[in-house]
Amino acid sequence: MIVKLISQAIRFSAVFLYGSTGETIIEKSGHLNLGIPGIMCFGAVGGCMGAYLAYNAGMGNFLTIIIAIIFAMLFGGAMGLLYGWFTISLRCNQNVTGLTVTTFGAGVFGFWVTSMGEKGIRFYAASRAFTAAMFGEVGDDWFSTIFLSHGTLVYVAIIIAVIAAIVLKKTRTGLSLTAVGENPGAADAAGINVIKYKYVSCVLGAAISGIGGAFYLLECTRGSLEPGVIEGMGWLSVALVIFSLWRPGIGIIGSFIFGLLYILPNYITGVNFAEKEILKIIPYAVTALVLIVISFFNKRETQPPAALGLSYFREDR
Repeated sequence: MIVKLISQAIRFSAVFLYGSTGETIIEKSGHLNLGIPGIMCFGAVGGCMGAYLAYNAGMGNFLTIIIAIIFAMLFGGAMGLLYGWFTISLRCNQNVTGLTVTTFGAGVFGFWVTSMGEKGIRFYAASRAFTAAMFGEVGDDWFSTIFLSHGTLVYVAIIIAVIAAIVLKKTRTGLSLTAVGENPGAADAAGINVIKYKYVSCVLGAAISGIGGAFYLLECTRGSLEPGVIEGMGWLSVALVIFSLWRPGIGIIGSFIFGLLYILPNYITGVNFAEKEILKIIPYAVTALVLIVISFFNKRETQPPAALGLSYFREDR
């Protein structure tokens, strides 16, 4: 039972890892995107459409996964571009814009699920490409079950998080992005194209988050359409950014913890439905505790980007 619990936690953790990695990239540019839940909903729609089209065209598992990822990133990236246009070019309030994106995305997803009706079962066949273990048939031992039995996108999530951590910490591009999020005026004066960095981070981060929504529907639920669930997981992804202290590397561990806490109620017997739902608020409580702890230390490396949530006016620098 414990081995199965850990294996399931790793699978669900990938959803949070995609969402939190994307949001971390966005927040590093100084933008607080509360539209991640809606963006993940859009990514789910795009990913399912791409997977269905590829599967019906007779493409193999690999191409089906690639097409689904491309569609999910296009749908998510499009919403990121819309968010960027409102908050970067028009300088609209980031919180209001993000919440609008979430409301819009969740509404569109709900309408799409309802319009599918019984047709939604068609995604089950396409989901087989995602649930198939990346390393083929594996043994029943604990090591194989925990580490080798997952679909391709679980490992892709970890790879993306590792790459993001390295780029943000070790490369000139990452350091420039961090500078934009800390002090866009100073970064602009140093010759960094602030607007370009903000737009690229908003679109790229949203595209990565979009994969998370598609992954949840196509692997975690095997193509079963469930309205409302992705939105909740999107909010947990935003909370995970704070939990991981804006570091994608820590986010890998944090996503596993969140995934474990998310599915743990399903493995607890002797409690009713209401009590299980209460248990699902634990990740939020843990995030609040992290905020309290880091406020006591008050170290720069544990704080969010200094310009997070603030619109940039070039003429004021």
